Amino acid sequence: MKASKAVLAATAALVLGLGAKASAADTKIGYIDLQKAIQETSAGKKAKKDLEKEFNAKKADLQKKEADLKKMGDDLEKKKSALSDDVRNKKMQELQQEMMKFQREVGESQMNIQKKERDLTQPIIEKLQASIEKVAKAGSYSMVLEKSEQSVLWAQKENDLTDEVVKEFEKSK
Repeated sequence: MKASKAVLAATAALVLGLGAKASAADTKIGYIDLQKAIQETSAGKKAKKDLEKEFNAKKADLQKKEADLKKMGDDLEKKKSALSDDVRNKKMQELQQEMMKFQREVGESQMNIQKKERDLTQPIIEKLQASIEKVAKAGSYSMVLEKSEQSVLWAQKENDLTDEVVKEFEKSK
């Protein structure tokens, strides 16, 4: 939130010419949809494919464990009238422990996937930064913003540098 306010303040200062010698007419602001840029690069497509492969393997494993837990619960439900209170309570505790273990594993899996995504996209973002700078300098842009719902609510389509940046990224490999 603070970063968005800082970007808005910097943009306002540039547009209004506060603290800058350039007039509003000389100020040229572009924007880039960073998520789209990442997804459209060949490196981004490969990262997405690798991430999906890992995610799908983990998802299949978790679905199997979930089915096993459901079966355990169903078996306990069917046999509960035939079991003594002590045995039934012990089995219910075991089932609850297994369910908590499963929930922890799901949480850890989600965190691992998010970390893997960050690890795969960070080098792409760093390389995109150089492409953004090159495109911005070539187009005489004063500023390039990242398009997101929180920062760029509306902008003219001709100020969207995403496709140019992706082309520059692919050229610079």
